[in-house]
Amino acid sequence: MQHRILNYLIAAVFVALIFLTIIFVTAILPATTFQPEATAAAHLYTRSEWQGREIYKREGCVYCHTQFVRYQDREMGEMVQAGDYVHETPHLLGTERTGPDLSNVGGKYPDAWHWAHHMQPRSVKPGSLMPSFSYLADDEMRDLIAYLQTLGRERELAARRRGMVPQQATGSVKGQFKQTPQKTGNEEGAATNTPITWLEAPQELRDEWKRISKNVDPNNSAIANSGRGIYMQNCAVCHGVTGRGNGPISSSMIKKPANFTRPFYAAYTDALWYWRVKEGVAGTRMPRWGRTLSEQQIGYLVAFLKTLPNNGSMPSGQLETTKYSQLDQPEPMSANYNEIEKLSELHASSPYVYGGGRH
Repeated sequence: MQHRILNYLIAAVFVALIFLTIIFVTAILPATTFQPEATAAAHLYTRSEWQGREIYKREGCVYCHTQFVRYQDREMGEMVQAGDYVHETPHLLGTERTGPDLSNVGGKYPDAWHWAHHMQPRSVKPGSLMPSFSYLADDEMRDLIAYLQTLGRERELAARRRGMVPQQATGSVKGQFKQTPQKTGNEEGAATNTPITWLEAPQELRDEWKRISKNVDPNNSAIANSGRGIYMQNCAVCHGVTGRGNGPISSSMIKKPANFTRPFYAAYTDALWYWRVKEGVAGTRMPRWGRTLSEQQIGYLVAFLKTLPNNGSMPSGQLETTKYSQLDQPEPMSANYNEIEKLSELHASSPYVYGGGRH
């Protein structure tokens, strides 16, 4: 009997040692040895912001929202670092993304937007699963919004100072193409003189582009000239020869191709162009060219896309294409266009309008 009890005790001690070892290795050892330095994104909360953080925990926001952007994440802003959380005890990283990641939501929307979103989520986000928090007192709502506005704000500003989110600029290089060169952004005050860019290539694609750009100079006129051939062969049919989004195929698209002459695209970084070309754009008919074009070919294409005028100087730079006659270079398809014009003449009182049938 005593021998059997001794066997049980030995087994229990062995199991306890294994359990304690696991706890020590996974919890105690990292907590005592891993002490990252605070980054620029590490935020010291005010009283109101800290109370908002407590409300965030109390209302269970952490169950549906994460607060970490990983290396492979897309369209979530700057990647987080360990030092971003040195003032977070406990951290609110979350484990499930039923709702969007909130790592970089600070400053993305005004306070009034957040207030409306929490009062009636579907009024600003149709189809949202988020419940209404209209029962919160006004002071609690203000504290919660103050906390949300801190998330990632310094991270985006720090990225601008490091030059990861370059300033908008216009310049030129030798040859027939005008380029949009990248500034370093290291100038004093550069981070605060221009609005934050909320759309940037994920870190994974930035590193990939950094490797490619060592062999493909996107600011080289000869490279851009090579990219023009690739553009004309693969892209002009939708985006048009001059990039205004009025190529012949655009007449069949509900979601129209991008108009690259909009000033919006002047702020695109090289890595962002590379990402959009390689992986396409979700919700549109823009394909993933990375499946058919080599990395070098995409690099050539990026060089050409930067040459397209995007300062609003083109006469039709902001024109919405609504008629067949506005499509890019209709001459090669003149017979088809002439037939359409005849239909318009036959139905003068209700002309045939591109994209809208007869009116």
